[in-house]
Amino acid sequence: MKILIVDAMHPSIVEMPRDLGLEVDYFPDITFNEVLAKVPDYEGLIIRSKFKIDKSFLAYATKLKFIGRAGAGLDLIDVEACMAAGVQLFAANEGNRVAVAEHMIGMLLSLLHNIPKASQEVKNKIWLREENRGEELYGKTVGIIGFGNNGEAMAQRLVAFGCKVLAYDKYKYGFGDVFIEEVNMERIYDEVDVLSLHIPLSDETQGLISESFLNSFRKNIYFCNGSRGEIAPIAAILNGLKSGKIKGAVLDVLEHEKLDKLTEEQKTEFEELAAYANVILSPHIAGWTHQSYKKINDVLRDKIQRYLASRV
Repeated sequence: MKILIVDAMHPSIVEMPRDLGLEVDYFPDITFNEVLAKVPDYEGLIIRSKFKIDKSFLAYATKLKFIGRAGAGLDLIDVEACMAAGVQLFAANEGNRVAVAEHMIGMLLSLLHNIPKASQEVKNKIWLREENRGEELYGKTVGIIGFGNNGEAMAQRLVAFGCKVLAYDKYKYGFGDVFIEEVNMERIYDEVDVLSLHIPLSDETQGLISESFLNSFRKNIYFCNGSRGEIAPIAAILNGLKSGKIKGAVLDVLEHEKLDKLTEEQKTEFEELAAYANVILSPHIAGWTHQSYKKINDVLRDKIQRYLASRV
């Protein structure tokens, strides 16, 4: 079986398929048109985020048996088209769940304790203590929407900080335990101090965070998004910040992440968002650690190995 790898990845990505007896071609700098020319010869494709895979792409990939996504989420892949074409999909969500949880906890703590602001002030020889008095995470009620790999990892760490954790997942049930309470959205709306999103981008979730959604919360909340930016449009976040419904936000993802290609309207929105002292941003790196870089490959190896064993 021949495998085509089209994104730059941890070096182990090359050895991994070879360990399974597969023939590997690694082209991290390949262009989309070059992929279209090559892919008819391959039964496996491993990709990170180079381009979208849809029905028209699959028409070229006539031998393709599986696609491995070196990351979490399949929003760049037309899942239904792959199913119709008989192409198996593997994502590596398990590989970066620890990284995502640690990063989002770190951002949340930084927000609550004014760490970025205070650090910059001290570097500028400004010593303000009362103005930087923080909020403790301990004792807060945190709502988790989406209890997959990342949501569960986040919830486990929040428990260790002494939080009351309420979790909602539309497509799962029976996952609650003595530490994490499985609830409906009404409980989330009524009780949480902090809301954290851990859901995939889909037609159902795109634009989920809206003015009406935010106004459903009884309390003013801290908002965390480490999932996908399109789920929480910047305009909605700005409205929440202006009204006070959002007390502060930590965002590892943005609705429009190519900051050098923003429209004038998008630039204005971004600049307004960035001006808020109670907003902390990072460039979609929550799951991007030195450790997760390799763990993602390990997860793909295990899934591909099980797939190959099932075909014997």
